[in-house]
Amino acid sequence: MAFSVSKVARNVSHAETRVDRGRKRRWSLERVTQSAFVLPAVVYVCLFFGYPLAKNVIMSFQSYTTSTFFTGYAPWVGFTNYISVFKDSLFKTTVINTVLFTVGSIAGQFVIGMALALFFKRRFPLSGILRSLLLLPWLLPLIASSSIWKWMLDQDSGVLNQTLLSFHIISSPVPWLSSPNFALASVIMVNIWLGIPFNVAILYSGLQGVPEELYEAGSLDGATGWKAFRYITWPNLRPVVSVVLVLGVVYTLKVLDIILGLTGGGPANATQTLATNSYQQSFVQFSFGTGAAISNILVATSLIFTLVYLRLNRRAIDE
Repeated sequence: MAFSVSKVARNVSHAETRVDRGRKRRWSLERVTQSAFVLPAVVYVCLFFGYPLAKNVIMSFQSYTTSTFFTGYAPWVGFTNYISVFKDSLFKTTVINTVLFTVGSIAGQFVIGMALALFFKRRFPLSGILRSLLLLPWLLPLIASSSIWKWMLDQDSGVLNQTLLSFHIISSPVPWLSSPNFALASVIMVNIWLGIPFNVAILYSGLQGVPEELYEAGSLDGATGWKAFRYITWPNLRPVVSVVLVLGVVYTLKVLDIILGLTGGGPANATQTLATNSYQQSFVQFSFGTGAAISNILVATSLIFTLVYLRLNRRAIDE
């Protein structure tokens, strides 16, 4: 009897061992399958994001010039490039312009985007077609958009000045892009036009997620109009708003095409930002080390806002 019991126990033990081995094989097979799917993305990120970023960081500590492409020699200069950037009198101007450009663009895009999102939330004929037309700025290449706006804002033959003159709103043409007093505001206006579709699309989708039952219950307590927006819409939309604002800042900090197409950073560096200054240093003056240092400062700034975005997104998920 004892022998049969021990035999049964051994058989059970062997069965459990086989089950464990089968589970381990399935688990290892799942891990291999998961790794096979993830590997292409990892390779892509390392090649097209990781390597350029690491190369840019290394380049910022070197005296990298056009001769380096032929000789391969780039002396290590440490923080010299960063010191020269911070000591440059233009750096303060670019920082101020970057802040003004970012704040002005984000404020205009968000306010207009929120207003349009609330407008389109109401059901009316042709609302879908009008929402589709708002995506036109996204469909046009940035360089084409800048060319069109440069023609529209031209001082002598621009359609904007001609329209304002015909309605006697102004007495003389306004130098929208050729005057240091108007150039930055004009570039901000164009960038607002470009960023409105992104804000409308994200905010409108967020509004669609607010339950209608909340508005019905709020209307019974007198929460209509502005009160409904303040006490119902805004609290439910706050996680989406934080995402829109943080991503908008990250996108705006690196805007280059529009500024180069409209003003090239001028006149008198009135529209020179960190992004355009990095471009000028690298591809106009061919001081690649200095340009890399400026771009790393821009990357670090964007990284800060990215970390803020991740933190806000995690908090929104927890809530």
